[in-house]
Amino acid sequence: MTYPLGLNLAGRAVLVVGGGPDAARRTRSLLAEAALVDLVAPDLHDTLRDLTSSPGLTWHERAFRPGDLDGAWLVFLHVSDSGERERVALAAEERRVLCVADDAAPGPDRAADTRAPVTQVPVTETRVAQDQVSQAPVTQEPGTVALVGGGPGDPGLLTVRGRQLLADADVIVADRLGPTDLLPELARHARIIDVGKRAGYHKYTQDRINETLVEQAKLGLRVVRLKGGDPYVFGRGGEEVEFCRAHGVATQVVPGVTSAISVPAAAGIPVTHRDMTHGFTVITAHQHLRRVPYRDGHTLILMMGVRGLGRNAELLMAAGYPADTPVAVVERGWTPTQRTTVAQLDTIAYVARAREVTAPAVIVVGRVAALAHESSAIPGPQESDQEG
Repeated sequence: MTYPLGLNLAGRAVLVVGGGPDAARRTRSLLAEAALVDLVAPDLHDTLRDLTSSPGLTWHERAFRPGDLDGAWLVFLHVSDSGERERVALAAEERRVLCVADDAAPGPDRAADTRAPVTQVPVTETRVAQDQVSQAPVTQEPGTVALVGGGPGDPGLLTVRGRQLLADADVIVADRLGPTDLLPELARHARIIDVGKRAGYHKYTQDRINETLVEQAKLGLRVVRLKGGDPYVFGRGGEEVEFCRAHGVATQVVPGVTSAISVPAAAGIPVTHRDMTHGFTVITAHQHLRRVPYRDGHTLILMMGVRGLGRNAELLMAAGYPADTPVAVVERGWTPTQRTTVAQLDTIAYVARAREVTAPAVIVVGRVAALAHESSAIPGPQESDQEG
């Protein structure tokens, strides 16, 4: 196994200087990588004290001494005193021992410092919101799994609670469509396991993802499952929670902004509108659609439906949808390459094919689709024949 630095630390002597929460997270990750850890600190945070009996860990209950570096292959520095930090770093440099210092947050609570610039929400306001929404703890206990909905991909749409859990995580099991770009800074101490699925390529099967969550949690780690959108909206979050509970692993779920609603919004499409539609239905179109009865004044949202767009358009017309029903296909919502294609139901497959529309995309069927910011300028097949 490799540590996030890309170094194989199994059986290597690693020195950790410091006894706070940061040192606890670091030590737990190092032990999971089978490193031999020497921990130097006069006092320990409670979460770190719980690890002192772990195989491979030796605690030296005192301040740092230069001789602690003898035989060390790598040193991690987690102390807040600037003089102490400089003394350890200079001693490591003299002995040519690689020293990794946590310079981002001089105080003991790295996670709180990391959250501040990204949330921009007063502490009192955050607490009120948390009390109103849920009594679940903001912090995560070791040996548990948190399913975090990452939203449609824009880091700004990740919830405050989601950011807090990511900042505290030891291991993050990440989907391809989650806001993974923020992880290098927000979760610098965590090990990232990429389980992203692409069309025709599943690096990890769902069964293997479930097993990974349980395996990492049983190592005593704080595991965050970062998912695109919302964990419970076509995200298989229910399956993952059931598997964890069946194996004695406690879970918590943090909702996310689902792409079913947020991606149309990015294109200027309200899924409900008082003058046009009074409800909406979200359906996965990854496989054949079942019969979907037509209802006037209702919006239909198709997820994962690009590949079967032509077949599903025919099915909808057969179910009663008028051929001139507006359809919008929003590709890569909330990213710099977002693009929207609008056409009628009877021509949308042709137009999408001409524009080389690809997944991921959200398909909106109904009158509100005509409100999209962009539309396709490519004519439908009948118009092309007339022009020819």
